[in-house]
Amino acid sequence: MPSSLKETQAICEIAEILYRFLPGKPHPYADADISFPGVTNKLGLSKFWIGGSKKPAIIQLLQSTLDHRRGQFCNLIVEVVRMGIAYLSNKGEPITRDEIVKLNQLIMQLSFKIPELWDPAVLDSLPSSKPIEKKESNSFDKKTIEDLKQELINLTSLEAHKRGFAFEKFLNEMFTVYNLEPRGSFRIVGEQIDGSIQIGTDIYLVEAKWHDKQIDQSELLIFHGKVEGKSKWSRGLFISYSGFTHDGLTAYSRGRPTDIIGLDSQDLFYILDGEMSLVEAINRKARRAAETGDFFVSVYSLSHGG
Repeated sequence: MPSSLKETQAICEIAEILYRFLPGKPHPYADADISFPGVTNKLGLSKFWIGGSKKPAIIQLLQSTLDHRRGQFCNLIVEVVRMGIAYLSNKGEPITRDEIVKLNQLIMQLSFKIPELWDPAVLDSLPSSKPIEKKESNSFDKKTIEDLKQELINLTSLEAHKRGFAFEKFLNEMFTVYNLEPRGSFRIVGEQIDGSIQIGTDIYLVEAKWHDKQIDQSELLIFHGKVEGKSKWSRGLFISYSGFTHDGLTAYSRGRPTDIIGLDSQDLFYILDGEMSLVEAINRKARRAAETGDFFVSVYSLSHGG
């Protein structure tokens, strides 16, 4: 199937970035693998390397691989970057963080995401043309946190029909304080998402509920379906003020991988009390889910070795 104009443009921009990563021809006294023909030969893509003028050859290589060997496209990018890091470091002209960040953005336009190239350890190891702003998750003034805590307490006195909207507003403020780049409620055909946040390179779709009753398995399955129906790298954060039923958590986790994690009101208060930052809480819950498949473990348990 021919590429769209948007994909073709992305391929041309990717080729522009990769151009300097490797030579177009092997150096006679160097490892032949350290070149574009060497990489294509290693991956069984040599028929897609036309040689000649370097940039058109790279564009042709990327386009042909995408059209005819799509499953090898990410492997091709990774191998070019891997060999390029060694090649350019020896030349004293290392690959930069900015180049890989831009490369990641372009690759996503082709509906791919390469985890290795999003790894913070990899990105942080590369030089950058501009200082990297590091935001400390706990560097907030106490008044801001106390105001948030009081706002959460005040929500309990609201009438039921007002609490849902007020709860979403509170969460949006909390996400903003913790630098999670919140996006407000948005609607997709047939479904409603309460918003999204970003932690590093991870995107979380957010569902927020303030019900008198705890959330059971059925609502977890609905949200799981929403998240599963988006991109492969999406995750879900289900925030239920009243928490989750024990039976629901047990039934949901039985024989099912999870791409969602949960927070309840106790978690929120522990976070606002300084027990653990919001970012650390989400990251540790996500790690626990990856290790055990558990959708929910309390912040209290995480902070006390549970």
